Amino acid sequence: MTDLSTLKVIAMQQVHALPELGSAEVLVADGCVITPAARDFLRQHGIAVHNELPADAPEVAAPGGPQPSANRKPAEPFSPSAATRLLNSPEAQSVKEEICAVGRKLWNRMYVDGNGGNISYRIGPNEVICTPTLVSKYDLEPEDLCLVDLEGNQLAGSKTRTSEIFLHLEIYKAVSEAKSVVHCHPPHATAYAITGRVPPSRVVPEYEVFVGKVAVAPYETPGTAAFAQTVLPYVKQHNTVLLGNHGIVCWADTVTHAEWYAEVVDTYCWTLMLATHLGAPISYISHEKAAELLAIKKRLGLPDVRFNEQAMKECQLNDLEMPNSIALLPNSCDCPSSAPDLDVEMIVKAISDAVMQALSRKQGQIR
Repeated sequence: MTDLSTLKVIAMQQVHALPELGSAEVLVADGCVITPAARDFLRQHGIAVHNELPADAPEVAAPGGPQPSANRKPAEPFSPSAATRLLNSPEAQSVKEEICAVGRKLWNRMYVDGNGGNISYRIGPNEVICTPTLVSKYDLEPEDLCLVDLEGNQLAGSKTRTSEIFLHLEIYKAVSEAKSVVHCHPPHATAYAITGRVPPSRVVPEYEVFVGKVAVAPYETPGTAAFAQTVLPYVKQHNTVLLGNHGIVCWADTVTHAEWYAEVVDTYCWTLMLATHLGAPISYISHEKAAELLAIKKRLGLPDVRFNEQAMKECQLNDLEMPNSIALLPNSCDCPSSAPDLDVEMIVKAISDAVMQALSRKQGQIR
């Protein structure tokens, strides 16, 4: 047994040499923080973690590490059997089959390529089933899936969890209603994400009800904590967020519903792009009729930033930003920080032009 009990934090630097040393067990202090990467590494190599030493166990110090400590009593190993039982339970099996089916839908619709995209489902208060890394969503099998906790530690599963699970976990921690998260790269919605623009609202009823206004999160390196946190300003009032230069993320009450939202937003973006080739202006649903759709959405329990009365007024003004455009700057009600001066000038100019056009029409009617 290797003694690491004097360390307060254990990362990959402290554990990467253990397999070469033949270590099958390590001793850690109570309250010691083991990073997710280090936990995954220990589990992959079958190295058990104890916070008390068996009375008859030989103790081996890591190279350059602390001296062996006094003998203590054994503690529960790192990989509890309860996690494996949960991952193999009938409820989990049903969820895993649904995740695999959704993975194939994403691949067939060309929303993912290579090993891209990831899917998860919160099966317990602190337990989440997720897809593994480096596996095509088309090839997913139920036995490939992993079980992690809300901090990203892998609890069970034969393959390594996706490195982007932290994005999902931030959503679960921020939105109690979220039971499933789907991240993918549908081309038409991603086209908006890489331009930092969002599609206008009030065009197609189904989009208004199931998705509505979307936000754009700033770019961060995928798999990092900073990337995961980019969605936090938006996920309580949006079930779909465009990820800057990356793709989209959707949350819902089921895996299938989260995938539906990905379909709805990408088809909507695609439809708007096709409409621009017809040479006619886009016909918008009136604010009165849009309010009826919002009422339906509220009854369904779906989130929307426009449920806030003040935000609704701001969003309506911003719809005038670029009349008949299919790519708008994100609404100010979606963004926690103030817009750049240039963006403000564009909005003011667009509103002023719209008002002047309305006045001109009115004067023409009077004449």
